Amino acid sequence: MKNGCVLFVQEEDTEEEPKLKYERLTNGVTEILQKDAASCMTVHDKFLALGTHFGKVYLLDIQGNVTQKFEISSVKINQISLDESGDHVGICSEDGKVQVFGLYTREGFHENFDCPIKVVALHPQFSKSNNKQFVTGGNKLLLYERNWLNRWKTSVLHEGEGNITNVKWTANLIAWANNVGVKIYDICSKQRITNVLRDNTSLRPDMYPCSLCWKDNTTLIIGWGSSVKICVVKERDPTQMRDLPSRYVEIVSAFETEFCISGLAPLADQLVTLYYVKENSEHVEEEFRTRPRLDIIQPLAEGCEEISSDALTVRNFQENQCRDYRLEHSEGESLFYIISPKDIVVAKERDQDDHIDWLLEKKKYEEALMAAEISFKNIKRHDVQKIGMAYINHLVERGDYDAAARKCQKVLGKNMDLWENEVYRFKTIGQLKAISQYLPRGDLRLRPAIYEMILHEFLKTDYEGFATLIREWPGELYNNMAIVQAVNEHLKKDPTNSMLLTTLAELYTYDQRYDRALEIYLKLRHKDVYQLIHKHNLFSAIKDKIVLLMDFDKEKAVDMLLDNEDKISMDKVVEELKDRPELLHVYLHKLFKRDHHKGQKYHERQISLYAEFDRPNLLPFLRESMHCPLEKALEICQQRHFVEETVFLLSRMGNCRRALQMIMEELADVDKAIEFAKEQDDRELWEDLISYSIDKPPFITGLLNNIGTHVDPILLIHRIKEGMEIPNLRDSLVKILQDYNLQILLREGCKKILVADSLSLLQKMHRTQKRGVRVDDTAQAFGVVVFHCRHMFHKECLPSPGNLPGIQYCNICSAKRRGPGSGILEMKK
Repeated sequence: MKNGCVLFVQEEDTEEEPKLKYERLTNGVTEILQKDAASCMTVHDKFLALGTHFGKVYLLDIQGNVTQKFEISSVKINQISLDESGDHVGICSEDGKVQVFGLYTREGFHENFDCPIKVVALHPQFSKSNNKQFVTGGNKLLLYERNWLNRWKTSVLHEGEGNITNVKWTANLIAWANNVGVKIYDICSKQRITNVLRDNTSLRPDMYPCSLCWKDNTTLIIGWGSSVKICVVKERDPTQMRDLPSRYVEIVSAFETEFCISGLAPLADQLVTLYYVKENSEHVEEEFRTRPRLDIIQPLAEGCEEISSDALTVRNFQENQCRDYRLEHSEGESLFYIISPKDIVVAKERDQDDHIDWLLEKKKYEEALMAAEISFKNIKRHDVQKIGMAYINHLVERGDYDAAARKCQKVLGKNMDLWENEVYRFKTIGQLKAISQYLPRGDLRLRPAIYEMILHEFLKTDYEGFATLIREWPGELYNNMAIVQAVNEHLKKDPTNSMLLTTLAELYTYDQRYDRALEIYLKLRHKDVYQLIHKHNLFSAIKDKIVLLMDFDKEKAVDMLLDNEDKISMDKVVEELKDRPELLHVYLHKLFKRDHHKGQKYHERQISLYAEFDRPNLLPFLRESMHCPLEKALEICQQRHFVEETVFLLSRMGNCRRALQMIMEELADVDKAIEFAKEQDDRELWEDLISYSIDKPPFITGLLNNIGTHVDPILLIHRIKEGMEIPNLRDSLVKILQDYNLQILLREGCKKILVADSLSLLQKMHRTQKRGVRVDDTAQAFGVVVFHCRHMFHKECLPSPGNLPGIQYCNICSAKRRGPGSGILEMKK
């Protein structure tokens, strides 16, 4: 490929389609690498971070444009680390500088070490306050943690085995490599859980560094030299722990490769490997020597299978060593970045458009036409529209009309002439329905006649499909009046067809003929009628349709009328409902529930409505209404023999004796009679109740059980005729005695509390009166009189004691009638 794309050559048979495609990262990167060289890079879903040999760090967008630049050092940047959020960055350099800071905040960590720092890694959740941790690696691995005092605490995780050459952090696991092997540390248990030794010890670790990559939170991929190991961190059986760590590592796959590994990255269940090919290698032809190779391999239990292999022509590849290459990947989009000092290459999986490009390149037109998707990005280069039309023709010939119509949407694009040609072709073959759902309906539109032709076709054969199109298509696509006329013609043949009527109402709505639409919705009892009224403010149109609305849905109709009383008055609603008292009651009842006073002039009418349609709510209405005419209510309740309501009205009108009489005679409910007497708290009512009950043993039992706290039971007991058999008399007398004892106990308890409180208050008053009183008037030598109420008088200013020598009272308090003061304190100057 040219024009910024990397030339690559497949190692396998050229007839096999490649798996990846490549392009150079250009724009700002090109200018950077002309003057400097890339030393490291890290990838985030939002941006890229590039470090250089001259100590600079650049933030780039995914196209390679520079968005920020940091002058970190004057020497090589060794590693850059980002947290998962992309808000914090860690940087280390060859001169021992380590910086950790927020890209959007001022917080930061800056430290200079006396040795080169090769690696740095932030906790993946570094942005969270409880995860402020990172590690650095030079000749030892250090863990930094910020404590609650906002200070950084340092601890050594490992040292003594040479320089730390790589580190990767995922979740709670840190993996690092030194000259001896790879270790994994569990940050939660604070334990090192494994040591994977280096296989090929003949290779210098500084020239052939270890590659580490976490596939997920428990799977680590190690590449070192030509060796690959896939390790899985597992939980140890609690019964086998003893003094061992709670986790252990199992190597699930290990194999050797042909070349030395410069980088690794996961691709689903496969691996992407970047190889450094030595110049003296015998495995490739002379033309491709020293070009780095990017392979996709399938790991197996005891080996691997090569899926694809590409040799990459990166700039200055002849001068690069194994340590000069790095492979980074973006997990979100399966992008792979090959970093070398003077070039950065992006590899990505080939998509369906690339597949068709390859088929066209190989002149496999039949296969290209049968492809599931067509790429439209390269229309000018490959005349994809022509190929697409051929594909549509093929699908039509095969009879797959829906697939052909679906392809029209992508192939025909904005070419309205081609669209109209295809519509007429589908009409010719009787498949207008197939193409209808894919027609343009946005800013680019066909002529109205095209849409009308399709609507007429549906109207002839498919009412449901016709209704769907009317709902989905904007009304501006076609001549609305022409379609309305066509629907009316069909309704002449089938006047009760609800689907056609609903569709006609929608057409009237598009045409802003809301009154016509409303009539249809009401006729059909359609659920959208209320939405239509609210959306288009049709309250003036429904003033004479209130009965229809309430017949459809009383609750919704009443709520709507009450919520919009400013548009349809209460009097208008009452007038419309006067011949439908059951509906009028529903309206007035809800009105009363909302506001007890708003409909007061209709409260008299509501008495009859409640009595007729809703007796359970009549008594609550009578209790809550302040505007109900009691005489009228009493008349109606007596006519209908509503005893409970009549009793309430009689009591409210002051005729309590008659009310009690009805309870006793018509309800024969002694408990209710007693409760009524308690509420009224009238001694004459108790006399009436006792007189009525005296010859009715069940009533006497009820009275004996309940009147002990209101009437002296002796009055009742004395009036009981001798020899009368009274049910449960013994239990009633026992209860009377218990109630009496309880009253005695309550009185004694109250007396004790009263005496204790009186004594306590008296002692408090005595202590208060014994306290000294501060007098500030010391300017003159004269006597001062101070009362316990804290009022002070010059002795010469006080009146004479009067009839009680030696006793004086505070004139101020006496005037306020707050009682006399206490004794007098005299102070002589």
